Amino acid sequence: MLPRVLGKMLYRVPQGAVATERLVRLMAPHEDADHLSRHTGVWFKEDPPAATAALPGRADPLEVLEACGLTARHGETGRGVHAVDLRAARGSFTVITGAIGAGKTTLVRALLGLLPASDGTVSWNGRPVDPGTFLVPNRAAYAGQVPRLFSESLRENLLLGWPADADELARALELAALDHDLAEMPEGLDTVVGPRGVRLSGGQIQRATAARALVRSPDLLVVDDLSSALDVETEQLLWDRIAEAARDERGPATLLVVSHRQAALERADQIVVLDRGRVVGTGSLTELLRTCPEMQRLWREELVAEAEEQPAADAVD
Repeated sequence: MLPRVLGKMLYRVPQGAVATERLVRLMAPHEDADHLSRHTGVWFKEDPPAATAALPGRADPLEVLEACGLTARHGETGRGVHAVDLRAARGSFTVITGAIGAGKTTLVRALLGLLPASDGTVSWNGRPVDPGTFLVPNRAAYAGQVPRLFSESLRENLLLGWPADADELARALELAALDHDLAEMPEGLDTVVGPRGVRLSGGQIQRATAARALVRSPDLLVVDDLSSALDVETEQLLWDRIAEAARDERGPATLLVVSHRQAALERADQIVVLDRGRVVGTGSLTELLRTCPEMQRLWREELVAEAEEQPAADAVD
């Protein structure tokens, strides 16, 4: 057994080194590999502390979020985003669009600190911040492109330990246009959604992800291709409700959305067009359709795609 055990240990040492290197790349600049083994308060033989009942107050509401020269690349391929400048003022609806592989998801993940940036800065109200440790709920909330649901009740999937009361949860479900679907579930919020949400439809999964972000009452809501599994009417309803809540200060003040859909593009105050990782146009839809060839091409393709989807939807009805 001795040679076998020693061989297995020697085989796993390089694997552990690679795993440690990857984890360190995701950590904050002031952290290093030693922080991975620090005592974190995991309670195996004693009761854990009580859950947080209220959030600490803060005095820095978002006025403007800025990225300057933001660059993030994926490993050896060199793909990613390069020298991106972006500004989102309070109350604005900003849409990031582009072809598949243009770097839209990479940009928002780098902006939030979920991917390490090799260059550039992110500023909150003019002050440079470390996005990975600063842009967290309730300053910012993120509804990702790939929803993550667990085989628990819908309530647990939305809260994940967040201290929200019944009214806040109901408001988030309404803003995410999931309230009518919930009314048709016999067990309501106690419905167990199954692994990865298999008991829900694709659109319900995406809206549950949006509700999870919205219940955190963020200043900045970042959404990555939320409406890809929604029909046109539901998508319109969702954006209408979120926009109305933002005006009444009942929802996120600022929206940063990755989308190619007509409903989001027409509503945007500002559109950022990406092509192969670089910004090729910024402005309103009217301006970009006049001055940006890439936006003109994307708009034509989207109109054709939505025209093809509508007959199929009518046939189902």
